Amino acid sequence: MPIYLIRHGQSEFNAAFNQHRIDPMIIDAPLTGEGRRQAEAARELVVDLGIKQVITSPLTRAIQTALCIFDNIAPITVIDKHRELLLHSCDVGRPPSDLKREFPTLSFDHLSDRWWHHDPENGSGISLEPEYMFRQRIAEFETSLCQIEERPLAIVGHGNSFHAMIGRMLDNCEIHLHRPGG
Repeated sequence: MPIYLIRHGQSEFNAAFNQHRIDPMIIDAPLTGEGRRQAEAARELVVDLGIKQVITSPLTRAIQTALCIFDNIAPITVIDKHRELLLHSCDVGRPPSDLKREFPTLSFDHLSDRWWHHDPENGSGISLEPEYMFRQRIAEFETSLCQIEERPLAIVGHGNSFHAMIGRMLDNCEIHLHRPGG
């Protein structure tokens, strides 16, 4: 049964970074209006896919995308294994208590208080995640997909995470049919 990968909609970080090419220091960046429109358009495309389960990253832009596309369509579970590679401010997460206040319909109880990567910080206060740790985490996540029986499955996540899985970057709200190991 199929697995669909869906990159989050345009975030405030994406919009600012694309314009100036410097980190705008937006922690856990939310969607822009354009990102919400992209997610609404994707909602129209998933209607006939029969999605039975959704997994989303705990970063706000992914949660907002998942809710916009799949609210009242399929149950949404938050998992941190496919979170974005921590390279920029937008990849720094927020504690589960903050996320629960903003997204009360989802469960965050299984997440640690600091579920994102945290090594010594750089001069901007960001802990850059080593590439080997990121690749190992994504490989573990991909292996864990075999244990999820509820299919078709949609995974809402991030550009670098999906690039590590399929070898290319997805556009914002692009829907990609994924065949693990294929």
